Amino acid sequence: MMKAYHGSCHCGAVHFECQLDLAPAGQRSKPELDGVWWTSSFRCNCSWCAKTRFWKNFARPAGFRLTSGADALTEYRFGETAIRHTFCSRCGVHPFASASFEMMGGDFHAVNIACLDDVSPEDLAAVPVIYEDGKNDAWDRPPEVTSYL
Repeated sequence: MMKAYHGSCHCGAVHFECQLDLAPAGQRSKPELDGVWWTSSFRCNCSWCAKTRFWKNFARPAGFRLTSGADALTEYRFGETAIRHTFCSRCGVHPFASASFEMMGGDFHAVNIACLDDVSPEDLAAVPVIYEDGKNDAWDRPPEVTSYL
């Protein structure tokens, strides 16, 4: 079920609100758009996600709002530079990224679930996860080892 969540970086300079569906399979809302991206959270072994432990869930533009800290955010792009990886310039935490991919229906925000402030450990444990083998550009299958992600 789609719910409103609040998130922040570690030092509190950056705050955001988002609409996400973190419910387990069978309890989730019908996604606004087709595609696996709107049905689960994701953990990836690409160079960025593996080093930052970025655990993402996708929000549509209407379901994401930066409420404070725009001046504290720094952007990092690499590779094809399509994804705007943002992090707090004060504490270094990566609360979200954003991009626009046609196959995902256009603009989106990849919210770092670990930065959500109002989710219980029990709810986090129930969030469905799809593992991606981004290291090998095989986004449609999990890597052989996922326990470290």
